[in-house]
Amino acid sequence: MKFFRCGLAVMTALLCQTGLAQTVALTGSLGSNKALLMINGTPRTLAVGASADGVRLVSLSGGQAVVEVGGQKQTLALGGSPVSLGGRGGSGGGTRIVLTAGAGGHFVTQGQINGRSARFLVDTGATSVSMAVSDAERLGVKYQDGQPIYLNTANGVVQGYLVSLHSVRVGDVELYNVQGVVAAREMPYILLGNSFLNRFQMKRENDQLTLDKRF
Repeated sequence: MKFFRCGLAVMTALLCQTGLAQTVALTGSLGSNKALLMINGTPRTLAVGASADGVRLVSLSGGQAVVEVGGQKQTLALGGSPVSLGGRGGSGGGTRIVLTAGAGGHFVTQGQINGRSARFLVDTGATSVSMAVSDAERLGVKYQDGQPIYLNTANGVVQGYLVSLHSVRVGDVELYNVQGVVAAREMPYILLGNSFLNRFQMKRENDQLTLDKRF
């Protein structure tokens, strides 16, 4: 069992309660060594290796930053929705996801598929969680064992595979045995479709989307 000590009472309240999650977003960078982060709604500038409010910047490159909170690492995309890290929800047993719209009003967020980092675009028009073959290979999805199907796209019919994803996680919420589709074409994002979204009650207010888990 690990014990944590903090010198100040206010730090104890903010950082030493393992039940408190940190919400982090990457909003910009200063050169190749400093990231502009939004931590719990407060702007912070961190150099690689430095920490603030319990968040450590591990690395920064290519419009992405790797941060660590309480031993949990997460890749943040520039301009992506805030990600909740740490806290008791670290087990994936959370029940609520809150996303903020980015450029163009789209909801883009970091998450995980089968325990590996994934970048999602929320798409209520997609039947399933959908990805390209290249993403499936990176995530360890054995799409060749799935059911061959054909998909109608704007560029015509393409081959695909119907698969079952062991786990899909966004923030503190993790779902298991989620239907997915792997398409033989390139895609800029993994589409977070209705095989995931239908398990939530969705509510949008202005630029904020709240998903409350149903079951």
